[in-house]
Amino acid sequence: MRRTVFEQDHEDYRQTLRAFIESEVVPHYDEWYEAGIVPREFYYKLAELGTFGITVPEEYGGAGLESHKFEAIQTEELTRAGVTFGGSNVHVALCLPYLKMLATEEQKQRYFPKFVSGEEMWAIAMTEPGTGSDLAGMKTTAKLSEDGTHYILNGAKTFITGGVHADRMIVCARTSAPREDDRRFGISLLAVQTSLEGYSVGRKLDKVGLKTSDTAELSFVDVKVPVEDLLGEENRGFNYLGQNLPSERWGIAFGAYAQAAAAVRFAQEYTQQRTVFGKPVASFQNTKFELAACKAKVDAAQAVADRALEALDAGELTPAEAASAKVFCTEVAAEVIDRCLQLHGGYGFINEYPIARLYSDNRVNRIYGGTNEVMKTIIAKDMGL
Repeated sequence: MRRTVFEQDHEDYRQTLRAFIESEVVPHYDEWYEAGIVPREFYYKLAELGTFGITVPEEYGGAGLESHKFEAIQTEELTRAGVTFGGSNVHVALCLPYLKMLATEEQKQRYFPKFVSGEEMWAIAMTEPGTGSDLAGMKTTAKLSEDGTHYILNGAKTFITGGVHADRMIVCARTSAPREDDRRFGISLLAVQTSLEGYSVGRKLDKVGLKTSDTAELSFVDVKVPVEDLLGEENRGFNYLGQNLPSERWGIAFGAYAQAAAAVRFAQEYTQQRTVFGKPVASFQNTKFELAACKAKVDAAQAVADRALEALDAGELTPAEAASAKVFCTEVAAEVIDRCLQLHGGYGFINEYPIARLYSDNRVNRIYGGTNEVMKTIIAKDMGL
């Protein structure tokens, strides 16, 4: 079936990005993988390529394009090459929507030029050690000073992707106590400079997968955040988070589909080259059937991911639809990658093979962005159950 989601300008971008990945990422990726982090200067190269400014309005130095399709292509191309890093994705896919939706004109003038150039890398801090997916239960506080010039930020966050390299952090914090009838009330979003006194980065977390993604713990001790860095209205932060979560969950769904597609490609190439009993592994009926079954599942996941992408670009993707796409694509990917690893035999368990890294990287898809169990409650509620 012909894929219709991308047009020629998207495919031109794909070829440019593919060449960039082959020359600037693949030769260095093993070194980054061992170090557990991508060098900070690499993000300047991404900025020069133009990836940070595609959807930033032209008046602030961007290209002014309103589409997630370029983000989708980046996801596909990185996964195709067997590489991954989370900081740049969080910078654009997670943080930029909040800036475009909430920033004042003065803030846009301050934030966007450095955002596009890579001078300021952004990340977002929602999750706390004791709350997980229960964002309304967060304990981090931001109290307005007596003179009204700044907020005093105290608390801790964990599982923060991009947390090591971030120059600006969108911190979700309580500026007011929750109401008896609405525990979501009282959360605000602050664009915090990470160089402020009292802001500290703790451990870079040692994860099962996504080794090159700098995931960190953060702590705040009496951090003085200027009131000029409040994003949107005070106490309405939970509403803002809810508006952007469908986009985040689509991104996870699309990434999972792309991982599954890459797994099939890796397994097909490996089984065609590997010989057993004097014959290519791909020549055995079991291999053919396994790869064919995986390909059929990838085709279905691609259709779901593409349909959700079109709905997202049209402003029509609902929370329940995004949750459904996330559940389906992440569970398909888990099955497909597992079956493709099996076709690699013992080599599939060795990290120098991309299928092994995919296997580890994929597991978190069913956890972050809201666990799949939480996604199912959203879907069930939308069904009237």
